Amino acid sequence: MRQPAIRRAVVLCSLVAIATAACASGGEKKMSVGSGDVVADRQRLMKLNGALWADAQAKGKAGNWEAIGVNAEAMAINAEHIPMLFPPGSLTDKSKAKPDVWQKWPEFETASKKMVAESVKLRDAARSKNQEATEAAMKDFGRNACGACHTPFRVPPPAR
Repeated sequence: MRQPAIRRAVVLCSLVAIATAACASGGEKKMSVGSGDVVADRQRLMKLNGALWADAQAKGKAGNWEAIGVNAEAMAINAEHIPMLFPPGSLTDKSKAKPDVWQKWPEFETASKKMVAESVKLRDAARSKNQEATEAAMKDFGRNACGACHTPFRVPPPAR
């Protein structure tokens, strides 16, 4: 099992959660953990989610169903913070976000909540040690969780 990768993912998720909470607290003293570049921060979070999903798929191929729960938990935590990483005015040349994010904000928030729900569903299936339930949750995860946001709100990557 890839303990160092899991440990890094959990630490990174914790740092993202702390940074997000600090930014959202509105208190007099604000702790800054992010880079100060919200586009770079959200791109790092999305790359982390991609790595967590790839690792979950590898665990599934290896038959390590219960271990997928750690990845799914981290993806759920990350997804809760996605809307905070898209403040108004953060559409830049570096961003892959479509203007629809801000024009259709309620739908964007719904897509983020869907990612949370699908991640929790996957986490719970994995924790149950039920291979069939975990495989079923994984089968459509990419389309239902990631795709719910990427399809309508992200510029597609260039064709290879």
